[in-house]
Amino acid sequence: MEYEIRGGSFPIVVCKLQKGEKMKNETGAMAYMTSDMKMETTTGGGLLKGLGRALSGDTIFLNFFTAESDNQEIGFSACSPGKIMPIRLNGSNSIIGQKNAFLAAEESVNLDIYFKNKLGAGIFGGEGFILQKFTGEGMVFLEIDGDVIEYDLQPGEKLLADPGHIAAMEETVDFDIERVKGAKNMLFGEGLFFTRLTGPGKVWIQTMPISRLAEALIPFMPTSSD
Repeated sequence: MEYEIRGGSFPIVVCKLQKGEKMKNETGAMAYMTSDMKMETTTGGGLLKGLGRALSGDTIFLNFFTAESDNQEIGFSACSPGKIMPIRLNGSNSIIGQKNAFLAAEESVNLDIYFKNKLGAGIFGGEGFILQKFTGEGMVFLEIDGDVIEYDLQPGEKLLADPGHIAAMEETVDFDIERVKGAKNMLFGEGLFFTRLTGPGKVWIQTMPISRLAEALIPFMPTSSD
């Protein structure tokens, strides 16, 4: 499978498949495909697996696309302004993503829900207790809100971040919640909690979470009396 990401701030990933190669995506992300692509919609492992994906922010059903001849194309587009981030899994590395991170992947990539064992991180993590976990071998494409900054944390190195700005991390990164110190900082600052990330591993920070964008647009939305 070959791919190319186009579109700037409104990105689409165009994948070229040879005969027999397969891709899967969440329903609604496919923008176009050539005529010799076959589509099949399933739960991708049973109803319980589909319900688990729904809990982590995606749809119950997945679309599976198979190239029935060589040099077939399919395009998957992001649902909001930002980036499409390609990650290659080699069978030994695992990626933890925010809710709604999954866009598309090769069939050999596994998508599961991920529970944070520490209750505080789950309740106050900003993006919810349930995240997404990607394993297996092959390419996976994640949606990133806004632009993306990558940090490669060394063992023991720490990074504090607003919970909503964390797009993804390698599973080797430990994360927990740290309360903001000082009453004025808590009341008038950046919120009550930071997420503390501890290496080793890579962390991907997104610059404009869709929830933050929605909040910024609220004052400009018409009211019922307008």
